[in-house]
Amino acid sequence: MTTEATTAVDAVVADDLAALEATLVELEARPPSQFRTTAAPAAVVERRATELGGEALAMRARLLRATVLVRDGKSEQGGRWAHQVLAWSQQHGDAFLLSRSHRALSFFYRQIGDLSEALTHAVQSVANLTDDAPRVVRARHLMALAVALDESGSTEEGDRRFREALALATAENDLELALNILNNMAFTAYENGDEAGAQKLVAQMRAVQARGGRAFGTLELDTVARIDMMSGNYAAVEEALHTLVDGGAESTIVALEGDTSALCLLTLAEARRLDRRYAGAQAALDTAVRLAEERGLDRVRAQAREEQAALYAATGRFREAYEEHRAFHSAATALHSTQREAQARALQAVFEATEARRASEHFREMAHRDALTGLYNRRYVNERLPALIGEAVATRTPISVAILDLDHFKRVNDTLSHSTGDTVLQNVAQLLSESVSGAMIAARMGGEEFLLVLPGMDAQEATERCERLRLRIRAHAWEPITGTLAVTTSIGVTTAAEGRATPSALLSLADRNLYVAKREGRDRVVADA
Repeated sequence: MTTEATTAVDAVVADDLAALEATLVELEARPPSQFRTTAAPAAVVERRATELGGEALAMRARLLRATVLVRDGKSEQGGRWAHQVLAWSQQHGDAFLLSRSHRALSFFYRQIGDLSEALTHAVQSVANLTDDAPRVVRARHLMALAVALDESGSTEEGDRRFREALALATAENDLELALNILNNMAFTAYENGDEAGAQKLVAQMRAVQARGGRAFGTLELDTVARIDMMSGNYAAVEEALHTLVDGGAESTIVALEGDTSALCLLTLAEARRLDRRYAGAQAALDTAVRLAEERGLDRVRAQAREEQAALYAATGRFREAYEEHRAFHSAATALHSTQREAQARALQAVFEATEARRASEHFREMAHRDALTGLYNRRYVNERLPALIGEAVATRTPISVAILDLDHFKRVNDTLSHSTGDTVLQNVAQLLSESVSGAMIAARMGGEEFLLVLPGMDAQEATERCERLRLRIRAHAWEPITGTLAVTTSIGVTTAAEGRATPSALLSLADRNLYVAKREGRDRVVADA
């Protein structure tokens, strides 16, 4: 392929990666009420990004998919994927994904009942936010932390974090996020028996809802109804929830979780029972049971038995109330056992995935390391360099590559010994390792030839770094190893502005400059003209 054709192909790849990133930005910004709509397009982005070598974009897409799975109750796969993304982000120092994967795992551990671990991840999700994180993103992470704090018993600290999140959401005029935060705050006040505080928060919810123009979803409806029920305002509960009993009305109300519509019906049944409207209570309860059976909502079915027992007792049917209570107790026990088994399966899936990843990484690392020097080998470079170039293209940053070759190395092996030659290679490898950091790569390509990959480094900086390395190798204390034989190196450096090059082109240009360095007398650095 000609240079012009290669450049054209690289430009197309860069454009495709940029388009995928734009899609991800839009998916990540969608409000919670639309979370299910992100799964299918995220799967497409992950597949395409993987094909193009955009590993970071693929991980972002996978995390979106993991979040949908967790929120839909599919904890095993969701938790496994979220842990995979966390491990990748830790390995690559990706602060964006590190913060978001911690947040997803906070959801996961809350769902399976491990509140301590949920809080740990929620804290890390906020701690790893960068200073330039958008305020809406910071608000979402603070809300996750507030929920975890509250559920762990730190109510006051949770309230402080809720208010920080609310201030950010309000400043950004994100009404849906503000409503979500207020709903969590109101439900917390309800659970704590703070009727006045809960009513005040409901008033704020109604004000935000009026500004946003969106009707309350089932989560908000249930919270508002329960707070109205605290005050004995059963008419308000009826007004909010009665349409759920009518066929077809439910579809017009936003249901963020699969069981919230049925839970609203249980609330309505309880309010009607307390208001002594027993026939209406039974109708709401029957509808809740039907939904629970249609959707396999075992938790709601168990709660419905408890409400049915209370309704029987309220109407003087004490024998039936006793039998229903026994059925509730049996169902609750079975549900608890099932939930514990599901939690155990989810944790085991995560554990197995983590252990498999560690084992895989161990053997993969061995396969990617040069046995003599401990540096990465050619195989690793062949796998990693295309991805680094893809990232450079996506971020429009430079990437530099340097090939180093020890001068007259054959003299060391022939004059001294191969064992001495190995010691020289190990010392040079140590000097190379000390010269790289972050995403940089130091590798042994074979024999006395080494490679440096310097992402984000322009031509001048890469040349200066290589010059310092050349002088350091030359000045190293070689006498105890090689006696009077000097050890020097020739280095060829090349740079691709905005990553516009193929791996083979980069290596070829660096090798050409190395040849020039050898021809011009060795012990020197030659960069692009």
